[in-house]
Amino acid sequence: MIARSNLMYTHAPITMTVVAIIGLSTAILAATIALKQNDIKKVLAYSTVSQLGYMFLGLGIGAYTGAVFHVMTHAFFKALLFLGAGSVIHAMDGEQDIRKMGGLSKHMRITYITFFIGCVAIAGIPPFSGFFSKDEILSGAYARNPVLYIIGLTGALLTAFYMFRLLAMTFTGNFRGTNEQLHHVHESPPAITIPLIILAFLSIVGGLVGIPEIFMHNGHTLSQFLNPIFNNSNAILARHEMAHQTEWILTGVSTLLIIGVSIWAWNKFKRYQTETREEKGLTKLLENKWYVDELYDNIIVRPLKALSLFFNNVIERSGIDALVNGVGKGINYGSRQIRLLQSGQVGAYILMMVAGILVLFIIQLFAK
Repeated sequence: MIARSNLMYTHAPITMTVVAIIGLSTAILAATIALKQNDIKKVLAYSTVSQLGYMFLGLGIGAYTGAVFHVMTHAFFKALLFLGAGSVIHAMDGEQDIRKMGGLSKHMRITYITFFIGCVAIAGIPPFSGFFSKDEILSGAYARNPVLYIIGLTGALLTAFYMFRLLAMTFTGNFRGTNEQLHHVHESPPAITIPLIILAFLSIVGGLVGIPEIFMHNGHTLSQFLNPIFNNSNAILARHEMAHQTEWILTGVSTLLIIGVSIWAWNKFKRYQTETREEKGLTKLLENKWYVDELYDNIIVRPLKALSLFFNNVIERSGIDALVNGVGKGINYGSRQIRLLQSGQVGAYILMMVAGILVLFIIQLFAK
């Protein structure tokens, strides 16, 4: 929606700044959470949230083409990674904890190679697809504000770290599961591996539709295709373009740092052994997802539940229900009392009639 309504946002710089800050905050928060997750699907899920933050960072800085480009490349490598995780879970007989895996590359070569390609692509290592889209967003961030670039690059380094941690703990080292799981481990059937191969190919070549100007003149065919949509906004934001030399330096620095962090994470976790010690400090905070769920439960869920119980027990039952039921009970009680007047004794009826006439006479007399 923001990309399609780009011209309105381009004319509202404060709104664009808000979008960029929200996107960047989302990218960093989700990336830090992914660092300490041990469920293979949770790591990828928080990675998806982080990449969505990158897309909104691109929208917020006016790199509309880069944001749409990252949607496309992310679809390739994240679909590959999720299907690869499914292949691993299938081989592990439903196990999702990467601490109980390890050494799977020996038994699942196709899954391992394709998963490795997905990790390289999402980390932003050239010439894989994620490099081109992520680099376009980071370059746009630097042109808008170098602080945004530094924070965005930090998120990219976190992505490289947790993805290669996931890769190393899952596929390298010694197997840490049970003997029964080890006996069950096998490569997935063609129904799973063929889509993995296709997506791995797309993760490799998918970025070639958006080759930057510094690498190839008119190589960004996606930008040309989207030009009718973003042309007016790009003309307004042209002041944020930067020199090719600066772009070369930024690309080289980010690539070297990402490769370095990827190698560090790989070496750190390739001989991972199950740890029994309890996490403390920042690592415990990350493992518990910044206690976002607990904060949400205490700030929103529990107060709303208490308020709903108050409305249910006090307002609903003691108020509304008591009023409605009270009217019914009052009518029922009054009917029972009035019924006692219907005794069937004629003398009693005459007596009440005379008493009634006397009352009317008295009222008539004193009403004047």
